[in-house]
Amino acid sequence: MAGLKTIIALSFVLAIGFLLVILSCALWHQYLPLLVVATYVVAPLPNWVCSRAANNDDFMESSSNGVVDFGRFMTGFLVVMGIALPVLFAHCGLITAPAMVMSVLGGLLIYATIISFTMFFQEEQDF
Repeated sequence: MAGLKTIIALSFVLAIGFLLVILSCALWHQYLPLLVVATYVVAPLPNWVCSRAANNDDFMESSSNGVVDFGRFMTGFLVVMGIALPVLFAHCGLITAPAMVMSVLGGLLIYATIISFTMFFQEEQDF
């Protein structure tokens, strides 16, 4: 069971991630890296929606489920886009390289916090 210390630690890491992304925008007066926050906040949603929409049969164990695979694909696509977008902006000269590094690190911290939160506070299903 996750307790109060886990919530405090996850919120601290999430605050550091947001701080890095905001500083990557504010220090160099380029606000395009804020798009990383949107991609990392939206990234877990396809996985969550598709796992709820999947047909879970208690009696048959299905090895492949297209809906769940599609949700995982879209989540992976959004995570990769959150990393690739600042790299693309830095390559095109729209943002500086330090802003890119801070944005990628902050985005990865945000997404890792979201994943850790879902892992620690996942409800176990009993039949």
